[in-house]
Amino acid sequence: MPTPKLSRLEFQIMETLWARGELSIREIQESFPTRQKPAYTTIQTTVYRMESKNIVRRVKKIGNFHVFEAVVSRGAAQRRILDDVLGYFGGQCRPVMAHLIEAGKLSMDDVKDAERTLKKLARGGERE
Repeated sequence: MPTPKLSRLEFQIMETLWARGELSIREIQESFPTRQKPAYTTIQTTVYRMESKNIVRRVKKIGNFHVFEAVVSRGAAQRRILDDVLGYFGGQCRPVMAHLIEAGKLSMDDVKDAERTLKKLARGGERE
């Protein structure tokens, strides 16, 4: 099954679950910075929608609340986002790479890592 597309809030929730593991809705909500903290009901609705999309799952119930964990891996979610971005450029990565270079976001170390990965893939190795 393909990885579902994540909204910004869903991705933020997933970042918390990836970093901290199994959490209740209250724990997820409390992980947000005070100035940007969504309402409890906003997090609750979002998590329930994520559950229906098989992005998270309930792992246990403690008292009146449920504990959730991530189903989708960080790598799968990141690959989906990058595939979506590349789609805006007709699948071409050169314009994206040019922008990253011009914006100072791509270092020589990044380029060397990319070269090592390309060489490994060319030899029949797997992605990391």
